[in-house]
Amino acid sequence: MFSRISATLFYAFFAFSLLAAATNHPITTTVTVTAPGPTATPIPPSQCNTGGLQCCNSVQPAGSEAASTLLGLLGVLVQDLTVAVGITCSPIDIVGLGSGACTAQPVCCTDNDFHGIIAIGCTPVNVGL
Repeated sequence: MFSRISATLFYAFFAFSLLAAATNHPITTTVTVTAPGPTATPIPPSQCNTGGLQCCNSVQPAGSEAASTLLGLLGVLVQDLTVAVGITCSPIDIVGLGSGACTAQPVCCTDNDFHGIIAIGCTPVNVGL
C-alpha cells in the first residue's frame, strides 16, 4: 500500500516538474540608451535636428522617481541619471508650436522611440524665437 502511494506521488511530482519546465516564459528586452547631458539653455525650434519636436506633460531627470519607474517598466537603462526625460509626450510640428498647440513643455529629444510614454535626452525649446 505504501509503495503505491509513494509511486503515485513520485509520478505526480515528476509530471508537474516537467510541466513547469515546459512553461513558456516571456522574454524581456533591455534597451541601453546613451543620451547627451541636460542642456539648461533652451534652443530655437529650427535647431532641433536630433529628433522631432515633442510636447511633454513633464520633463524630469532620469534619476527622479517618476522617470526611473517608467524607465524600469520599459526595460530602459540610461547611462547618465541627469539626462532629461520627457514623460507623456506627443509630437508637434513647427507650425503648431507658436500657436499654443503645446500647453505643456515643448522639447527636442534624441530618443522618441517609446510610443509617447517617454522621450529621452530632451532639451527645452524656446517658442518665443
